[in-house]
Amino acid sequence: MPDHLPEVAGDRVGERELSLYLHVPICASRCGYCDFNTYTLAQLGSGAPGDIGRWLHAELALARRVLDATGRTIPPLATIFIGGGTPTMLTPGQLGALVDDARDRFGLAPGAEISCEANPETITPAVLDGLLAAGFTRLSLGMQSACEPVLRTLDRVHTPGQALRAARDAHRAGFTEVNLDLIYGTPGESMDDWRASLDAALSVTPEHLSAYALTIEDATPLARRIREGALPGIDEDDLADKYLLADEVLTQAGLANYEISNWARPGHECRHNLAYWRGADWWGAGPGAHSHIAGFRWWNLRHPRAWGAALDAGAWPGAGCELLDERARHEEAVMLGVRIADGLPLSQLDEVERSRVPALVGDGLARVDADDRLHLSPTGRLLADKVTRDLLD
Repeated sequence: MPDHLPEVAGDRVGERELSLYLHVPICASRCGYCDFNTYTLAQLGSGAPGDIGRWLHAELALARRVLDATGRTIPPLATIFIGGGTPTMLTPGQLGALVDDARDRFGLAPGAEISCEANPETITPAVLDGLLAAGFTRLSLGMQSACEPVLRTLDRVHTPGQALRAARDAHRAGFTEVNLDLIYGTPGESMDDWRASLDAALSVTPEHLSAYALTIEDATPLARRIREGALPGIDEDDLADKYLLADEVLTQAGLANYEISNWARPGHECRHNLAYWRGADWWGAGPGAHSHIAGFRWWNLRHPRAWGAALDAGAWPGAGCELLDERARHEEAVMLGVRIADGLPLSQLDEVERSRVPALVGDGLARVDADDRLHLSPTGRLLADKVTRDLLD
């Protein structure tokens, strides 16, 4: 893993907006479906929140040194996103210190979006006030479901009431950007259960809502329960029906689909996530975090102790990297472009790829607007990977 950016990437620093992701890999307990790079305090020790914060500060210093070494003008941060895990396992003061450090080292663009993820059981009025005072502009809450049996199957420790109360309290405290994350397709979840979750989420008027299909990862306790027959498996038709219901209900409520799994009221789209989908530059700090600068990608060591030890030694804490060639960058641009409501400009496709578009339109998977941009239909969103393959292969 190099300790600098390749020249071909370094020479392009500053051509795009710069975002920052900070990964806090700590949770109070681990959910049965989760395959993310997270750890409990029992695994890491009671001092983990402080250690993680200290090492994140160290990686921010590293990021500034590496970017400065390119000799390019470093743009101020357009967005900051602190995700997890459960970032609110750190105190608002610790989280605010990270925002302050990022602001001091990079500056913030006017109107910068600063997001924090949280699990509902960690939210109190005092925490909300602390996050606002620290400069956070957006709160993303892991609600997942409004049905207690579904939450139990997922091993979530909060109640439906806690999630809804946290969203209401966030609005009362002064947050004007609140997102709720939902999961559909949990074993045993009925269509009525899913409709109830959508209705409950909308009852607290979130500005943004994300709905993700449950995926079963082999190494998780949930996967083991399904293999043992204790729970039914995932039904792909059921997932499709629930996605289409979500799109119908959320659209009727005034939230527009702007990316396959994300809906927002106009003007409340998550700008940090759009930076990913539009191929912007971002530095991902934290164990297992991924970064992208001008076609150069790298990812950090996964375990917090290994990642932290590298930073303590003054080394780049990367586990691997790749420099995308022109073809790989094209394929990625197509894959990401079809996902968002902006649509994919047909001018980004070569002649052979453009010749494949009429078949997709004829199959009802996409449409082409007056500006020659390709947009997926709701059914096309369900088959986005197929659409990408059909365009590129």
